[in-house]
Amino acid sequence: MDVLEGPRYGPLRGGAPDALVVLVHGFGADGNDLIDLAALWAEAVPGALFVAPHAPEACEGIPFGRQWFPLWDRSSAQLEAGVRAAAGALGRFVGAEAARLALPMRRVALMGFSQGAMTVLEAGLRGAVPDPACVLAYSGGMIGADGLAGAIAARPAVLIVHGEADEVVPAAASRVAEAALREAGVAVDALFPPALGHGLDDAGLMAGARLLAECLGGGAA
Repeated sequence: MDVLEGPRYGPLRGGAPDALVVLVHGFGADGNDLIDLAALWAEAVPGALFVAPHAPEACEGIPFGRQWFPLWDRSSAQLEAGVRAAAGALGRFVGAEAARLALPMRRVALMGFSQGAMTVLEAGLRGAVPDPACVLAYSGGMIGADGLAGAIAARPAVLIVHGEADEVVPAAASRVAEAALREAGVAVDALFPPALGHGLDDAGLMAGARLLAECLGGGAA
């Protein structure tokens, strides 16, 4: 079993962390791709430790970067199996980190970009990470969204941000996820910036900071 690791940041205020924010990168990247978000969002949750684990697998077909699950076969069955395995690996990592920090899962937030967004939605809603405080999903979507209502294990607050001009993952994927989450009784805030491609923008990052502050800003329960 792979042991995940990656760069860390915080807590901004020093001392023992009162929350954990896990940043989950996309296909072909690694944890270094997202850890810079920690310095931005730490102002909203100064007691949080941010960690950006590297995905467990080397990317197939390219000589750099990591993947949470393979994309060579994009059939529904293979994608669903892949994201379940990725969510399991992420869940084991998050569970170990939370235990090490003596934090309950309600003090954990998950954020993901692209393939990472698919992974955190799977992990946070279907139980691999039990009952997290919130899930932030950027430029991704949810694999197997049509089956969520019958398999949902938790209902954290969810933020979805996806640019309408995304040239890699169509924004329609996140619209399907939004609809499935609402049908399953999940509180969702969704932003679809019209000019944003496959990336992050200030509005989406500010929305992320607000949700982190709402869910984690009060200190340990």
